[in-house]
Amino acid sequence: MVFLYHTVWMSRRVNGCNNCTDRYGNRIQQGMTGNKSSGRLGRPRSFDIDRALDRALQVFWRKGYEGASLSDLTKAVGVNRPSLYAAFGDKKALFRKALDRYLTGPASYTQEALKEPTARAVVERLLQGAADLNTAPRNPGGCLMVQGALASGDAGDSIRQELVACRAAGEAALRRRFQRAKSEGDLPATMNPADLARYVATIAYGMAVQAAGGASRDKLQHVVRMTLRTLPL
Repeated sequence: MVFLYHTVWMSRRVNGCNNCTDRYGNRIQQGMTGNKSSGRLGRPRSFDIDRALDRALQVFWRKGYEGASLSDLTKAVGVNRPSLYAAFGDKKALFRKALDRYLTGPASYTQEALKEPTARAVVERLLQGAADLNTAPRNPGGCLMVQGALASGDAGDSIRQELVACRAAGEAALRRRFQRAKSEGDLPATMNPADLARYVATIAYGMAVQAAGGASRDKLQHVVRMTLRTLPL
């Protein structure tokens, strides 16, 4: 499951990286301009950027950053390697664009969850959304943000570190939401927002791992219900 990363990721890239959305738009524009005279290295006229990103996303989601080979990606996208580079840049750039696609598409429920009026409703919508996302038949099992690069070699370490930082930023966003809830009297005065955010994040990450191992939607919904029963919300 993705966990509250969309606001942080889309407003600023961690570790000094630029905004993914801006980079995505700029490179598409550059590619469209440059390919008018690029000959055989340009993209086919029928090339669909959105569809290509959706297909690349599925590969990364299923195999992780390092597990997804360039052969896997070119086959899924339907272009050769030079055309893939012309459209998206290198593999890291493609992963980041696919991740943006993930955050604004399948995982966009996280933003809606933050708008819920109570802390309990926030948690319920997040965890229910995670159960649905992680087990939907049309999706690879689990969460791209959790499984994209849990471990990596030197070549993928920068991606791993970015995902680690984004998970931390997502937890911080949830902590701030709980701090607001506490100030509004929606959480007990004795509740520590940071501890609660860490607890909910841990449940969410665990659900993603369970789903990747084959847990059904029904089993994850049991986890959601048990979590809600145990929280003082």
